[in-house]
Amino acid sequence: QVQLVESGGGLVQPGGSLRLSCAASENIFNFNSLGWYSQPPGKERELVASINVGGRTRFADSVKGRFTISRDNAKNTVYLQMNSLKPEDTAVYYCFANILSTYYWGQGTQVTVSS
Repeated sequence: QVQLVESGGGLVQPGGSLRLSCAASENIFNFNSLGWYSQPPGKERELVASINVGGRTRFADSVKGRFTISRDNAKNTVYLQMNSLKPEDTAVYYCFANILSTYYWGQGTQVTVSS
């Protein structure tokens, strides 16, 4: 069973930065893509960023220019660098990995942006 373990969430002031990490239990090249969804309070989960096996990245319009996604193949880990954070970025962030239509999820990590 695939396991995804997230870390790096927390409380940060507006304008600050956080880096989320997602460590996979197997070779990340086994997956079509990996990335992050966010779920703000009372809202549905939505895609924030992804990176596919070829290295192509996608971002939600709301985070373009502020967030970057990268991977360390040797560590089977994907990172989400979040800069210039805004209060509206407050959410639970879930790491995902997919093989075709099968999705695997991390346990979620809380990110709170507040002064």
